[in-house]
Amino acid sequence: MLVKTFGSAVQGVNAYTITVEVSVSAGMRYFLVGLPDNAIKEGEQRIELALKQCGYRMPRQKVVINMAPADIRKEGAAYDLTIAMGLLAASEQISPDKVSQYMIMGELSLDGSLCPIKGVLPIAIQARKEGFKGFILPVQNAQEAAIVNNLDVIGVRNILEAIEFLDGQRHIAPLQVDTRDLFQSHADQYAADFADVQGQENIKRALEIAAAGGHNVIMIGPPGAGKTMLAKRLPSILPPLSMHEALETTKIHSVAGKLGETASLLTTRPYRAPHHTISDVALVGGGSNPQPGEISLAHNGVLFLDELPEFKRTVLEVMRQPLEERRVTISRAKTTIDFPANFMLVASMNPCPCGYYNHPDKDCVCGPGVVQRYLNKVSGPLLDRIDLHVEVTPVTFDEMTATRKAEASTAVRERVVLARQRQSSRFEEFAHIHSNALMPPQMVKDVCRINEAGKALLKTAMERLGLSARAYDRILKVSRTIADLAGIEEIKIEHLAEAIQYRSLDREGWAG
Repeated sequence: MLVKTFGSAVQGVNAYTITVEVSVSAGMRYFLVGLPDNAIKEGEQRIELALKQCGYRMPRQKVVINMAPADIRKEGAAYDLTIAMGLLAASEQISPDKVSQYMIMGELSLDGSLCPIKGVLPIAIQARKEGFKGFILPVQNAQEAAIVNNLDVIGVRNILEAIEFLDGQRHIAPLQVDTRDLFQSHADQYAADFADVQGQENIKRALEIAAAGGHNVIMIGPPGAGKTMLAKRLPSILPPLSMHEALETTKIHSVAGKLGETASLLTTRPYRAPHHTISDVALVGGGSNPQPGEISLAHNGVLFLDELPEFKRTVLEVMRQPLEERRVTISRAKTTIDFPANFMLVASMNPCPCGYYNHPDKDCVCGPGVVQRYLNKVSGPLLDRIDLHVEVTPVTFDEMTATRKAEASTAVRERVVLARQRQSSRFEEFAHIHSNALMPPQMVKDVCRINEAGKALLKTAMERLGLSARAYDRILKVSRTIADLAGIEEIKIEHLAEAIQYRSLDREGWAG
């Protein structure tokens, strides 16, 4: 008897339906074909023992299992349940009527219980798209799949529940999740808030500008000045995720297996802070079975690189293209996969190896030329993609002990959202430009027009401070964002003046 069951293979952030054809006929051999990996081939032993635990048997006849299409490599143990249901239906131990109506995925334990799997959300989206009645999967993943409406999500704890459901012996109610209600009730619930930060008003202002225009930012300052603490609070002042952004971000985390058992929809912007020992592949993604890296996990959120000069130079250089294109392309011999990577880069660094260059109270003990060599670890092309350079100074005792409550993130976010709305209306004709930071150089001249007084100020600043040519566009973009925060259409001289001070590392002789 020939029976078809259906599973799914995830490539990138998209899923592709896999048809599992099971034939049981006269003979004694077991054949598994269709480009399966070792984990799937080893599934024969898991399936046999799991079925035995439930009182069912492995067919002792000629079994041929074909996983189509044959040109897509199938990987992982998530096909155990798909194959097991096909074997039972083909050997007439259960009714085959409902088997082909459902997408079936799950990894089996030897006792018949099911282990959670990765990539459930893109699989559920594809199952609905292809008209499946429902999706049978481990109960640990059911919340995640239930985000997709018009699809019966059947969460099962073990293989016996799946067998009895498909055989009509057990009723399992589909899990229902009100996605809109879930999204609204948990939106923007951040543990960290700007209200916790005493002092550092100039840094908060710089981060507000960065959030309003989607600008990348680097903070330079001594140890203990609050760089990491401020970076952690940046997601709390970014505009709330839209439903489309939330689903897009959740898909990436689902494919990477980063969602918890109880998690379903990500409602806050991601914040990723990889250690400086990270490898190139771990940062941008890749591997034999390409997985998203940290920059894709930070999609629609913040990527924080602490102690930037300590990262390997090759790791930093591979970020240059994703920072421009807002996506990562991973090429293999047989396939090319795109992962989205639209993130805000926030970096921090000490001004020198000892950390106290330019410190108001402590002396730097680094020798001549050491400071410049330390700064040169971060390449010019990478700094070229960072709009704001902010010098962080230590908080004074009076500021730390002040009783006045600092401004909360919600108040800052309201200003940021208004500024983003102005940018959205300005760029509504351009599909891939949503903020000032994304403007290409040819658009900067049209959007960021300045008067004669502004041109004179900018010329003087570039000559006196020794600003590089690459700083010119960055200053105009940042001044455009400052004007948007102020609700003013014209870039005024005070907006330019504030933007100029955020180019510390472009000044000739900054490091002596």
